[in-house]
This record gives sequence, structure tokens and C-alpha cells, in this order.
Amino acid sequence: MPLHAPRTLYTADWVLPMSGAPIEYGAVLVEGDRIVWVGRAVDFPTDAPVHADASLRTEALGCAALMPGLVNAHSHLELTVMRGFLEGLEFGSWLRTLTVVRRDLLSEQDLLDSARLGIVEGLRHGITTYADCTDSTLPIAAMRELGVRGIGYVEVFGPDPAQCRDSLAGLQARVTACRAEDTELVTTGVSPHAPYTVSAPLFRATADYARAEQLPMAVHVAESAAETAFVCDAGGPFAERLRARGIAVAAQARSPIALLEEAGVLAAHPLLVHVIRADEDDFARIADHGATIVHCPISNAKLGQGIASLDRMLAHGIAVGLGSDSVASNDRMHLLDEARQATLFHAIRSGIPDSLTAHDALCLATRGGAASLGLLGTTGTLEPGKAADLAAFPLGGADAQPVHDPAVALVHALAGRARAVLVAVAGRVLVRNGVVLCDDPLWHERIGVTGARLREWRRRGHS
Repeated sequence: MPLHAPRTLYTADWVLPMSGAPIEYGAVLVEGDRIVWVGRAVDFPTDAPVHADASLRTEALGCAALMPGLVNAHSHLELTVMRGFLEGLEFGSWLRTLTVVRRDLLSEQDLLDSARLGIVEGLRHGITTYADCTDSTLPIAAMRELGVRGIGYVEVFGPDPAQCRDSLAGLQARVTACRAEDTELVTTGVSPHAPYTVSAPLFRATADYARAEQLPMAVHVAESAAETAFVCDAGGPFAERLRARGIAVAAQARSPIALLEEAGVLAAHPLLVHVIRADEDDFARIADHGATIVHCPISNAKLGQGIASLDRMLAHGIAVGLGSDSVASNDRMHLLDEARQATLFHAIRSGIPDSLTAHDALCLATRGGAASLGLLGTTGTLEPGKAADLAAFPLGGADAQPVHDPAVALVHALAGRARAVLVAVAGRVLVRNGVVLCDDPLWHERIGVTGARLREWRRRGHS
């Protein structure tokens, strides 16, 4: 941060620090890329000595809720172009179609534009941090280009143990290239995709690599009944497809989580994506190893996979964040909507209204997400010393009034509709007055052409 960095005092009817209670008529002082003061606006120390060239600018947000930027703890930005394209497919067909389309129909330019528009959509809805699993690595470039915070988890595949050495070598080459471009905002990790696409030897080799290089790791796990059948009984559709390819399949562990423990993956403290089908023993293993979880309630429901046991995750003291997953399985990137669904599903599971409160759900979308990614020292709350990652949502419309509790207004009254009026990452404003400043109409035009190409492919009878 430069000497005498610019100072901005943001005021709002409500400030939600997420490290404490909401502050009515609050203020946040940003100096350069950092938060330096949070409190009631009337308590701001106007008599504090400042340098002559350190001018103070005030930005009054009015009837709005100012909070930490939202943390999307699981996305696939390069799949934004597939919004609404895979409707009505069972999970195995959904995966196969997605894989074929991405491989055969989408160019690098398509994938880059898709990632850009995914980020723009997220910014419009107050998301400042993205934890993206990517095969192409192009979303990592897009995150750097557009100035957001994030981790790009480079995916590796290889269900045949004979592929292990080549798969690991390919992963290492891509990760080395990405890490050479790492910044303070965007860093690189690894993602051995899932138990049905990664052999046990490749899981172990990737975990060893991640630990040796101190790389963050993400794994899709315990997502479906088909995955459980594959791991526990060597049965189900995943096993059938691998056998059809000449790959031997055998039962591996009592559960997908146990498989990760036995392969050394849990020892690398990974971010575990979904974790819908897990029991008390599984959660204990996750907690004991200090692994974390990202809960994707809307994607889980839309693909018919079930309702994850968020209550048990939290009871075991596991750090949990919220994720949109890809818009191919969700149709939107809106963390306030995920927060609302999390509260509703929690109430269904417990039979108790508001057993997960709106404030708790916002914590999952901010502080919890940052903790699950190992970024809580940097973002996720509004506290002095933290990065100035901010999001402000309007509360003045008829849809939100009257506001008895700003968290309830955001999670229940405005979820799915709220657009941020201000978004900043490390003090740099990326959304002002509801306009995403980095958006480019050319990206939308090119994605429109790509979408037409996908529809024509489907019209010709492909699936």
C-alpha cells in the first residue's frame, strides 16, 4: 500500500461486519486496499490526525446493507455458457454430455468468455471471491483479468491406475505454468476431480504433490448414490462404464470419505465439495483432519442428489462455505439465494423453523466461505486489517421494506433478486451504482453465438 493511500469512508443504514452484530447507521473506513475502522458513523473519529495529502472521501450508500464481499466457495466458471443446456438429464448422462460438449464444441475463446461472464454475474450479485475448479485453467486468467479474489483449482482426471504417472505429469506442468502468474489476489491449487474419475494411486500422488508444494486442494466427493455404489461395492453406472473401457473395478472403502482418508487426501486438508452422502464417522474423519466443506444446496437439489447434512457438519466444528457450483447445474450465480436455500433445507431436516438463522446463513456465505478456503485472515469479515472486500445491497425498495432485521431482508426478502450497488475487492471498486465496470458487450455477443452453436448441435440429435 502506498504511503498516504486514499481513504474512503463508506456509510450505510446497516453495516454487517459478520464478526459481530449488525450496526445500524454504520460506517467502514478503507485506506488503500485495507479496512482500518468499522463502527457507528456517529463514532467515527473525525479528529484523528492525518497526513496533509491523505484526503478523506465519504460515500454515503443510504438505505443499504454494507457487508463483506460474498465468497463463492465452489464454481465452474468456464461452464457458464451451458446455463439451461443440460436440463432433464440424469446425473450420469448430464456428466457425459457436459464432457463431450466442453471437449468438442467449446474453444479456448469460448471458455474464457464463459468464465468472464460468470465472474461478471457474480460481481453483480456481490461475490468478490471465487473458488473455481477448472480443466482449462482459463477461469484463473479471467479472475486475474477482472480483479477479483480467488483460487483456481486445476483439475486432474485418470480413473485407470495405469494413467497415474502421465496424469500427474500433465497436472504438474499446468500448475507450474499457472503458479508463475499467481498474484496476491489469485492463486493456484489442484483438484483431483472425484472418486469415479480418479484412481486411488492418482489420489495419493496428487495429495503428496499438494502437500510438498503447499497447494490448496478441492475434491468433489460423497455427491451421489452412484458414487457410493462405485466406491463401496464396485457397482452402479460408474463401475459399468469403466469396465466397458477395460478398466478393472473393485470395492475400495466403506465410504467415499474413507477412501480419501486411506489415499492420504484428507491429510492435505482439502476443500470437500458437496458431501451429501456422509455419516457421523465420515464427518468425524473430516473434522479430525481439518478438512473443510462447501455446501451447494441448489445444485444438489436440482440434480436430485439430496439435502446435505449441514447440521452435522457444523456440529462437528467443520468450516463450511456456500457454493453455487456451475450454472450448468444451477442456472444462476447468486450466493444470497444459496443462503436462503440453506436455511430452508436446514429447517426441513430439523423440523424447526429458523434452525439455521438468516444471520448464520450469511456467515456461511462470507466468513464460513473464507474459512473453508483458508482465507479468513484476509477476507470474510469487516474488521480492521482485513482486505477491503465489500458488497452493498439496497434495502430501500418495496420488496425489502420494512427492514426489521437486515440479515432477514437479504436472505429471505431479496434472495434471488438483490443486485449489489457497490462491490470492491482490495479497495478497488468493481461495481458502482449497480454497474459492473469491467463488463464488455463483446463477451455477451460471442457467447450468444456460442450458445446458438450448442443449440444447433442438440437440434441435430446429439445428447
